[in-house]
Amino acid sequence: MGIAAQDKSLLLMRHGKAEEGAGKPDHDRVLAKRGVRQGELTGAWLREQGLVPDLVICSTAVRTRQTWDAVRHGGARAEYVEFRRPVYQGGAESLVETIREDAGESSTVLVVGHNPTMAQVTTLLSDGDGSAQAHEALANGFVTSGVAVLRYSGDWADLEFGTCKLERFHVCEE
Repeated sequence: MGIAAQDKSLLLMRHGKAEEGAGKPDHDRVLAKRGVRQGELTGAWLREQGLVPDLVICSTAVRTRQTWDAVRHGGARAEYVEFRRPVYQGGAESLVETIREDAGESSTVLVVGHNPTMAQVTTLLSDGDGSAQAHEALANGFVTSGVAVLRYSGDWADLEFGTCKLERFHVCEE
């Protein structure tokens, strides 16, 4: 059985809590101390859960790059990291297209991005399928450093809305 036929994991993560952006371009906003801590705790959780991404697709924004650094500091690892401007600029369709193009043969992909796109993509990809508890948690809001864990079977190039199951929605406990 090839990797394309195996279940894959798609982890969608919102960046950690950022400082207010008064007078600074949005793309250049940095993480608050709380956001760094959230990232570290999320990295520890990913490690504990055995969720090891083959590929991280990260927005080019400063706060998402800092979030990935904090997640790594917390213990998560990835073989490859790609920084993609469409994760910052684009909406749901653009993000799914980026995953289709970049994921290749990866079995676990982590996307570090922004809201409302992370919530929209999670909802559109899972279309209500999966854990009722995870969907309830997501309905309460895609909080900073939240992680949606989706299961997908198929080639990444064929990823479409409604083809995933939401298994878990993790909220970092500070």
